Amino acid sequence: MDPMYIALSYYRRRKFDECIEVCTKLLTKNPYDQGAWVLKTRALTEQIYVDEVEVDEEGIAEMLMDDTAIAQVARPGTSLKKPGTSANGPSQSVRPMSQSGRPLSGFIRPGTQGGRPGTMEQAMKTPRTATTARPVTTASGRFVRLGTASMLSQPDGPFINLSKINFAKYAKRPNLSKALFEYIFLHENDVRNALQLAAMATEASGYKDWWWKVQLAKCYYRLGLYRDAEKQLKSALRDEDVVDTYLYLCKVYVKLDQPLTAIEVFLKGLERFPKETTLLTGIARIYEGMNDIANAVKYYKEVLQSDNTHVEAISCIATNHFYSDQPEVALKFFRRLLQMGVYNTEIFNNIGLCCFYAQQYDMALSCFERALALSSDETMGDIWYNISHIAVRIGDLRLAYQCLRLALASDNDHSEAYNNLGVLELRRGNVEEARSHFQSSINLAEHMYEPHYNLAHLSDKIGDLQTGFRSIKRSTDAFPEHSEGKDLFASLKIKLSAV
Repeated sequence: MDPMYIALSYYRRRKFDECIEVCTKLLTKNPYDQGAWVLKTRALTEQIYVDEVEVDEEGIAEMLMDDTAIAQVARPGTSLKKPGTSANGPSQSVRPMSQSGRPLSGFIRPGTQGGRPGTMEQAMKTPRTATTARPVTTASGRFVRLGTASMLSQPDGPFINLSKINFAKYAKRPNLSKALFEYIFLHENDVRNALQLAAMATEASGYKDWWWKVQLAKCYYRLGLYRDAEKQLKSALRDEDVVDTYLYLCKVYVKLDQPLTAIEVFLKGLERFPKETTLLTGIARIYEGMNDIANAVKYYKEVLQSDNTHVEAISCIATNHFYSDQPEVALKFFRRLLQMGVYNTEIFNNIGLCCFYAQQYDMALSCFERALALSSDETMGDIWYNISHIAVRIGDLRLAYQCLRLALASDNDHSEAYNNLGVLELRRGNVEEARSHFQSSINLAEHMYEPHYNLAHLSDKIGDLQTGFRSIKRSTDAFPEHSEGKDLFASLKIKLSAV
């Protein structure tokens, strides 16, 4: 059988290692075999392909050195970095919040679990990713350069020596230049050479090829030149309407913190591509990031009208129903995910909580048992924390205390567990231990209002008015709608003025 046919078969079945091996043998016999060269290039690229449409996780450098900001304080409802409080839907003081003040989504995606700290000290405390034990240092950290790996696989060095390539010659040959660009951009992560090739190829095509304009925009985006990327994407849309181009353009506007402009672009895309789920999902994500939960749920429901197996839409709608005190409705959505084959710790944890609040206690216990059986080191602490909530609800404070201890044994940085453990210690009369737990919770998650309020309440009881006033001021500044915090703030202010 023809070795080239075998290599193509491996490539179609995504057996890239076997495909690369066959192509290497063909290139050893004939180094000028363009077909084998292109196929090997594409196979190497597909091995580490990353969907560029998804918004990147922001690292410390991007959080603290924002060159795109034009005002210190954005108008309410116009920024993703400082979202306002939601006027619709359930009180967000009940729903878990990220450090930036936005409610945690029902679906983990890039950018939803992190915050935007204001200082380097806070940045070093940002939530860790699932794959690393330290904070994300830069957004480009996920674009791992695999040049050293290719050197190991080739006894004579890398597969393509970029320093010796004549980009002007390749730019005039679209059948070779596109595969070469993706190899340089994705596999080698060499943005400078990729930008050079893309610029030459765009010029060679007479500035009429929309694909090369999008690639130029990708390079500009990686280099932080967002306005240049915006120009290239708009020009590409004038040449050809493509869904991915709309998504890339909205990604640029999100990076520039212009969510309303991004929504306008999504709506223009929907005029050309009605009911396109990726565009509808993008609008819902932006509304969710701005704490406009009502509009987010509206667009997630539109997504389900087009694709009733969309996991993200089902998860986010179910989460919203749960925090809207509708556990029975949320349970139907989570059960739908289970029927679709989503079988993990999180789904059983959520079903267990819904069953408990829907008063189906026998199902709740069995679901949490399965969640514990499937849990990993990253999720074990959350499972025990939720079980402690159930123990508190049924009045078994001893069991709740043990569950919170187990949660901290699994995850020593679990700020919510520290806060609740402090409350239980206070009920036992252990004032100093309660204060220590509240302080630990504040140090781990300064954006939470509960430990600030609890520490202020405790300080008021023992007469430490200064500490209590500082804590409650942080709480009321972050959550002005919290009425109990306002009352305590006013009480401590009067007491301090009397002193």
